[in-house]
Amino acid sequence: MTSPPARLRRIAHLDMDAFYASVELLRYPQLAGIPVVIGGGRRRGDGFDERLLAQAASCHPERTWTEQDLAHVPVDCFPTLATYSGRGVITTATYPARQFGVGSAMGLMKAAQLCPHAVLLPVDFEAVYRQSRAFKAIITRTAPVMENRGIDEVYIDFTEVPGGQDEGGRVLAARLQAEILAATGLTCSIGIAPNKLLAKMASEFHKPKGIAVLYAHELRDRIWPLSVRKINGIGPKTEAKLLSHNIHTIGQLAQLAEQAPAWLQTTFGPSYGHWLAQAAWGLDDSPVITHSEPVSISRETTFERNLHAVRDKAELGAVFTQLCEQVAADLQAKAYAGRTIGIKLRDDRFKTITRDHTVETPIADARSLRRAAGLALKRAPLQRPLRLLGVRVGKLYKVEVDGAMRPVLTSVHSRIHSHAVASPTEKSTRLKQKLHPAQDHQAQLALLFED
Repeated sequence: MTSPPARLRRIAHLDMDAFYASVELLRYPQLAGIPVVIGGGRRRGDGFDERLLAQAASCHPERTWTEQDLAHVPVDCFPTLATYSGRGVITTATYPARQFGVGSAMGLMKAAQLCPHAVLLPVDFEAVYRQSRAFKAIITRTAPVMENRGIDEVYIDFTEVPGGQDEGGRVLAARLQAEILAATGLTCSIGIAPNKLLAKMASEFHKPKGIAVLYAHELRDRIWPLSVRKINGIGPKTEAKLLSHNIHTIGQLAQLAEQAPAWLQTTFGPSYGHWLAQAAWGLDDSPVITHSEPVSISRETTFERNLHAVRDKAELGAVFTQLCEQVAADLQAKAYAGRTIGIKLRDDRFKTITRDHTVETPIADARSLRRAAGLALKRAPLQRPLRLLGVRVGKLYKVEVDGAMRPVLTSVHSRIHSHAVASPTEKSTRLKQKLHPAQDHQAQLALLFED
């Protein structure tokens, strides 16, 4: 009796199309087909819809405008990039906006130069999180082996799922697309390939609303002509180094890996050099991980304008408190606590500064986080204006039902930092100590953020 033929490994990468923007278009369908940019602020509590309705009433006073009329507000009542001023960055942009060169992580002021008529909308995180949970629930009902890769993308193992082998996985992909669209009104693009590395590249082939099926024997024709930057794991610095050696395409990298593997490992290090060679040849045996615990939990914000620790004390202090509260809420919602509390700053020269402070006992409440983050902040240079502030919690512990704490990482014997969170009395005592003038000024600035 012969054994059935082995199933081909079929891994899918599902990426929601312009996710943040698409969620907003559910609320404002009249903006479909025109350039729309998401960023520059948060919707929650900012009165955006109220201002929009007031603008509609001003332009069209012949009728009454209520929340039920948001989908009918004329397009010319929406704010555009032309009127924006500030330091915000783009979260995402619709495909019509991308045709003007506008994209994620771009400064809004730069985007305004490229596409001034684009509509500018704030981020609605609550709606985005809700839709993210919805589309992932649809996937796992059919294909339970799913790896969560962020708010808008996942990997899925199609190999053993009914229909996962039909037409290389295209049939199952089309079914998931249809179910997600019917339930959420949102579209996605899917790439199916023998592994995660190739599936992610394939998901970009036919965006938006596309399905791309890739087989191993198609590597030379469909993958090798692509830029090396298309490999997930090659960033701008690696790309620049490769380009400096006239290596532009994945095919050129594969040829180099075959002819001079030692050069790759010498130039990029043994581990990364080996990985580059493997990636160029489309080799990736990493599994689809259905559950993983975070290394850290963080929140950060880019300011509308540069803020100074002294001149903008109240505003910076409020933002600092809010970030700590948001991180605390994230920790408690996921039942984590942490020992290493860090801050991230980016100044007006775009220099990024990070500092950490480790406490003896894992913490998760906002007040304790703020105190510990303030101690980390004390060791950071604060003389220059800031454009970004972030708070991070690492060395996580899982809080079990009985209150016990289990280290997330295996380094249970890691060294415990000798400094605990300082009390107000200790803080006052430290200020009275004699410091170098520059250190004293730094301490005074940092204490602006402490309780």
